[in-house]
Amino acid sequence: MTAGPGAGDALFDNEDLAVDLPPEESAQNAGVVDVAALDPALADPDAVAEAVAPQREIRVDEGEALLRTEGLTVKFGGLVALDDVSFEIRRGEILGLIGPNGAGKTTCFNAITGVYKPSGGTVTFDGRPLAKTKRNEITRLGIARTFQNIRLFGEMTALENVVVGTDARHRTSVPGAIFRTARHRREERDAVERGMALLEFVGIAPRAVEKARNLSYGDQRRLEIARALATEPKLLCLDEPAAGFNPSEKAALMDLIRKIRDDGFTVLLIEHDMRLVMGVTDRIVVLEFGRKIADDVPAAIRENPAVIAAYLGVPDDEPA
Repeated sequence: MTAGPGAGDALFDNEDLAVDLPPEESAQNAGVVDVAALDPALADPDAVAEAVAPQREIRVDEGEALLRTEGLTVKFGGLVALDDVSFEIRRGEILGLIGPNGAGKTTCFNAITGVYKPSGGTVTFDGRPLAKTKRNEITRLGIARTFQNIRLFGEMTALENVVVGTDARHRTSVPGAIFRTARHRREERDAVERGMALLEFVGIAPRAVEKARNLSYGDQRRLEIARALATEPKLLCLDEPAAGFNPSEKAALMDLIRKIRDDGFTVLLIEHDMRLVMGVTDRIVVLEFGRKIADDVPAAIRENPAVIAAYLGVPDDEPA
């Protein structure tokens, strides 16, 4: 695996992508890239979509189980955070994982992605058990995720952050990177090209050469998604991607999530905003106190008494 670019080692300087602007616009548009001038292919949505999902076979067998948990249990000492949870994620769908605060949603994410070692049960991905599989190996198998708290390399540019994600698929050895072999140079060039396509795909390509810490909060969220997509996942796990968004940003995020699925990816979504979840998911799994209480289509979940009780509570004199 090659080393990612350092905070001070830009893949290219802003001057390399400079666009001639009138003096009065230069200050306001500092760091903005004219993506069409840089690469005309980036102006073609179909070409961008093809570059974002180069492994098009991930679309086959839609509807079959891609990931399955069986009796998944996670304990922290005497606390049972996840209790005998079983569900499946089908290829080509957007699955919502919801529940009140403390229901075990993020714990489930962490158990699936290798952050936590399950205390019991199994996780099977694409026909392969994930027990004792290291986190980097899980990424190579095709599971990528974002986090509740944004985790970007703030001193790197947006493009450099995405290029780091592409490194998960590189085959160059450390000596190959040091001596800049033909394979290394080719992978480096392809990473930059695909990185720009990914930034265009999520809608922030004009900010490619800005440092991540200088991007708006919403653009940082989109950058995290682009970096996760750069690993070429079969399953993209989004942990509260709409946190802190206003209504218009949430609507745009819904469109992006649908576009990601339409481009061949399967999506697992944790989100508190019920309007967003109901509007974008194909199916929803509901957790409460670490246990699964429902698994159905959005319309049925909306009317499910157990789900309503979990979110709104019930009077003390009525059974739950």
